[in-house]
Amino acid sequence: MFEHFFQCPYCWEEISVLLDPSVRSQTYIEDCENCCNPIEIRVSFENGELTSYEAVNIEQ
Repeated sequence: MFEHFFQCPYCWEEISVLLDPSVRSQTYIEDCENCCNPIEIRVSFENGELTSYEAVNIEQ
């Protein structure tokens, strides 16, 4: 597992997620551990290295 830190697109607090580099491309919804708003996470790995990460406000 790979721990990645990022800013919540709602409250701007730094939070972290655990990512699985064995799954090449992932898109899922995760709630912010601080403000509880849903964040769409988009992740890509290549050769076990994180190549793309996006945390998107899903406007709810």
